[in-house]
Amino acid sequence: MSGPINGVIVAITFRATMGRRRALLFAAPAIVLIAVAAALAGTATSGSWRPEFLADFGFTIVLPLTSLIIGTSVLGAEIDDGSVVHLLATPVRRSSVIVSKYAVAVGLTMLLVAVPEFVAALIATGGATKLAMGLLVGALAGSVIYNALFVMLSAVTTRAMAAGLIYVLIWEGLLSNIIGGVRILSAGHYALGIVNAISPNKNLEAGLSLGTAVGMGIVVTVGALILAARRLSSFGVSGEAT
Repeated sequence: MSGPINGVIVAITFRATMGRRRALLFAAPAIVLIAVAAALAGTATSGSWRPEFLADFGFTIVLPLTSLIIGTSVLGAEIDDGSVVHLLATPVRRSSVIVSKYAVAVGLTMLLVAVPEFVAALIATGGATKLAMGLLVGALAGSVIYNALFVMLSAVTTRAMAAGLIYVLIWEGLLSNIIGGVRILSAGHYALGIVNAISPNKNLEAGLSLGTAVGMGIVVTVGALILAARRLSSFGVSGEAT
């Protein structure tokens, strides 16, 4: 049980997350995204739609909100109902608990956001264009970064969903788009920076270079997971592995 990812925890977390009623909501944003892409493809010649809209919609709404729901579900529910104490009473390292649950959150988000984003881009752009590939890679990266933040929020506060909504709506949705300096601490702009590096387009308004986006994305992800593991240690039971 000393490995970074515990298979038993992964399996239990996956079943618990997908078994809750909120799991029914996970597919809804992806369906809307693909529907928007179909509308985009159907009206593209009129000039009323831009393929870049998929980045605006997908990276501003679908990706952060889906990551929020999933990222706060994999750990937050157990902390809320107290069942996390039973988990921590087993000889599993705190870091392994966090990484295992984080891996489930990332995998589900990639499946429910990154893949539909790519499908939507294929429909909107007419094939595997640079923009479609950029949106796929950017969504994959965003899944990694956003979920680290939301798993961390679940570990440090019992109001992770509320805190995450404030972060998504105020910091990501508002401040990062009107104050240039805020983008250096914006998960959404890290993802957009990657998209723009693969498919340069001024309409994406990424605001960050590839190096900055990747570098800061790694720092934020690793830092959030370390903080989550340390915070989880405060739920410790005497004699457990840490």
